[in-house]
Amino acid sequence: MQAIIATLGYVLSPSHDEVLMIRRDTRPDDLHYGKYNGLGGKLSPDEDVVTGMRREITEEAGISADRVDLAGTISWPGFGRNGENWFGFLFRVPEWSGTPLDGNDEGSLHWMPVKDVLAGEVPMWESDRHFLPLVFADSPTVFHGVMPFAAGRAVSWSYSA
Repeated sequence: MQAIIATLGYVLSPSHDEVLMIRRDTRPDDLHYGKYNGLGGKLSPDEDVVTGMRREITEEAGISADRVDLAGTISWPGFGRNGENWFGFLFRVPEWSGTPLDGNDEGSLHWMPVKDVLAGEVPMWESDRHFLPLVFADSPTVFHGVMPFAAGRAVSWSYSA
């Protein structure tokens, strides 16, 4: 399978009860418009996934990711606007330095209570609710999932840990 390789990071507050999320609200043609998401993006050809995750966090939030913990991987066949396959490396970012920006050219940044994210009270991809409990688990285990998409919606979810 050919896929776009990406990172997705969840920057935690010092108390770990909030997560820094982007609300994609600057471009109405954005596939993610109006949704909250973690920080991240496509990997550059010359970088490893940790370097790419750190770069994306610096670009999107203006902070340095001092520690990144692999939460898991997800294969998203058919996720892209034109049915492209995506493969993502998901990270928790429990240690960082600097002062987060208020936003960037993709959207505004907000500290969201993790409990609200897990309870489905934050507008995001409906499918994120399947894997976010694994990302924010009290005793996390690295997971590897597959979430096929069709017509803009997840059609199934499976994973192993």
